[in-house]
Amino acid sequence: MTQLPNTLEDAIAQSREATKAALADGYTRLQVELLFPELKPLPIAEQFLPLFAEYESRLKVFFADAGGAALARRDWVDAPFQILDIGTGRTASIQSKIQPEDEIFLFVAPTSVEVPQLEKFCEIIGDRALVMLTPRLEDSGTVGIGYAARQVRERFISTIESCYYLRPVDDNTAVFRCHPGQWEVWVQKDETWEKIVELPKKPSGDEIDYILMQAQPQTSTATAPLKKPSVLKSLQRFIKALSS
Repeated sequence: MTQLPNTLEDAIAQSREATKAALADGYTRLQVELLFPELKPLPIAEQFLPLFAEYESRLKVFFADAGGAALARRDWVDAPFQILDIGTGRTASIQSKIQPEDEIFLFVAPTSVEVPQLEKFCEIIGDRALVMLTPRLEDSGTVGIGYAARQVRERFISTIESCYYLRPVDDNTAVFRCHPGQWEVWVQKDETWEKIVELPKKPSGDEIDYILMQAQPQTSTATAPLKKPSVLKSLQRFIKALSS
C-alpha cells in the first residue's frame, strides 16, 4: 500500500513511479498534481525529469510562458531535449513546435489560461503521450471569463488522467491518489496518518466533508488527545523553505 510521502522528494519519487505505471498501462494524457501553493515549477520539473531519460531528444518540454522556458534553458544547459513555451493559440505556431520525431511531451505548470492552446497541442500530438506537471487548470480565479470558457476547461480536464494527486485539505486531512490505486482520504489520528476511505473517483468538497463527518469519533473533543504536528504540515514548511 502506498503511504503518504514524508518529504517533497518522496512525493516526486512517488509521482514518477505513478506516471511510469500509467504510461505502461496505456494512458497517454496524464497529469501530476502537487497542490501546494508555495511550489515553484522549475525545481519540481528538474527532479521529475529523470523519468524521461531514455527519450533524450525525443522528449519535448513546454513551459507556460517564454520566461519560464528561458529560465529552464539557462539552468539545464546540457539538456538533450528542446525547451519551448506554449505560446499563442495560433494553430500554425503550435504546429511548428511539434515534430514527427517527438515521442513524449512534458508541460510544466500550465494554467487554465492556456487550455485553448493545450487542446490544440493535444489534437496535433494525437496518440503520443503527454504529461502535465503541477498544472493549475481548475483555478477559476485566473480565468475571469464566462460559462463557455468554463465548459471548455471542464471538457478538456475530463480527458486527462490524474495519475498522482496530493492535496492537503487542512493540517489533518489529505486527498491522495497514486496510480494504479484509487482516490483516498487520509486523516491524522494522534501522531499517525490513517486512510479512512478509498473511492473510484475524485471526491468533491461536499463528499470530503461528509466522509470526515462520518469518521468523527463520538467522544467529547474536550478529552481528545493533543495532536502532534502533521506530516503534511511539515511537508508544507519544507516546500516553503525550498521555494524561498
